Amino acid sequence: MLIGARVVALSRRQRELLESERETRNALERAADELSHVALHDPLTKLPNRSLFIDRTTHALAAARRTGTWTAVLFLDVDDFKRVNDVFGHSVGDTLLREIAIRVSGVVRPTDTVARFGGDEFTILCPGLATEEDAVQVAQRIVAALDRPFRTGARQLRADASVGIAFTPAGGSDADALVRDADTAMYRAKESGRGGYEVFDEAVRERVIARLQIENALRHALDRGELRLAYQPFFSLDRQRLLGFEALLRWNSPELGLVRPNEFIPIAEQSGLMQRIGTWVLHEACREIGELRLARPDLDLGVAVNVSARQIHDPDLPQIVAEALHEHGLPGSALALEIRESDLIADAEGVRDSLEQLRKLGVRLMLDDFGTGLSSLSYLKRFPVDTLKIDRSFVAGLAHDDGDRAIVAAIMGVAQALELQVIAEGVETAEQANELIALGCGVAQGFRYAEPTYDPAALVARQVAPRLRSGGRPVT
Repeated sequence: MLIGARVVALSRRQRELLESERETRNALERAADELSHVALHDPLTKLPNRSLFIDRTTHALAAARRTGTWTAVLFLDVDDFKRVNDVFGHSVGDTLLREIAIRVSGVVRPTDTVARFGGDEFTILCPGLATEEDAVQVAQRIVAALDRPFRTGARQLRADASVGIAFTPAGGSDADALVRDADTAMYRAKESGRGGYEVFDEAVRERVIARLQIENALRHALDRGELRLAYQPFFSLDRQRLLGFEALLRWNSPELGLVRPNEFIPIAEQSGLMQRIGTWVLHEACREIGELRLARPDLDLGVAVNVSARQIHDPDLPQIVAEALHEHGLPGSALALEIRESDLIADAEGVRDSLEQLRKLGVRLMLDDFGTGLSSLSYLKRFPVDTLKIDRSFVAGLAHDDGDRAIVAAIMGVAQALELQVIAEGVETAEQANELIALGCGVAQGFRYAEPTYDPAALVARQVAPRLRSGGRPVT
């Protein structure tokens, strides 16, 4: 009986040891699986990471070659995401990225792979496509899903994204090449405007290469002294008296030649260069107008400087402006900041705080191109705006287009009711000037009075107003 009991005890002990070994092996396998999962997935969004995405794309391309189907990669970049982190903090930015991951994953096909490629970049693998249109439809659903506002805590944010699409026949023969081409198409989508998509082709590659050339040259333009300011004068319409200037940024590159503002300013804004360039513009304009005011105190000249979306959402802007005014001995009343309507949409409360601080400095605030954007009258009540600038597209038709005249009259009515100044842009003819005077507009700028000049002091010295009254040609 003792021998039998020992055998039973030994057998039980062996079973316990075997069970313990199995549990240990299972635990090690689970730990290995977890480590593998961590190594191949993004910790923030729980999506596949770059490594896993490239691996799956490689397998998808191999399958596509066997089956004769299409494979597409979509490259998604959140528009202006850096501003979200800068204004609201990284915790809000992280929450937004998680919400974007959920929305994108909810509109792709079950066979697709959504990955976080890095930062605010996501990639989508679409294998087994019958046509290019299948991938385009996925991109359209993604853009539509992200068009709805996001709520993070008490805040409501917008997060448009630009999407690039590359297909197997157009892309390279490997995963890296396909991702690269989708990335190239994404940059083209950004150039075309927020919240859109672009399909890769060689023409897209050429345009993106040209954009990168501009960006690379622009990074050195300020240090090399290639940037200059031209000054577009403002005149009072009643007495044609010079009131001041709008500072306009110009760039003459040794490599690229004269680059138009509508070509390089959007690139400066998208690449994060605009804040540094904008600070330089602010100081240079204050310096030059400060010197003019010292030479001609009788004219009481002012200067208007355009500020970009990044600048207006920078909480340090009031301090930057105060430093520029102090350094160049300029009173706040001699400076105006021109702001686009569209730049007031995001983070309205934060923008209003900055604008109120600027008003305390005495700085005037102009709403640029009024009538071409959302033109929400609520902005005129919520924000401390002093001046509306009527877009040149409405001024051009004043003498012959009843619709343009009605729009300008409506703007004038709103401005008069709210006691706002109005400036008309692009005035080129006597007929346009007379119509504006009849409608009650007091200030204008345009080729009828003077073209932009690199030497505002010379323009002042030549007594522009008397020449205009005698029918002289615009001063260049």
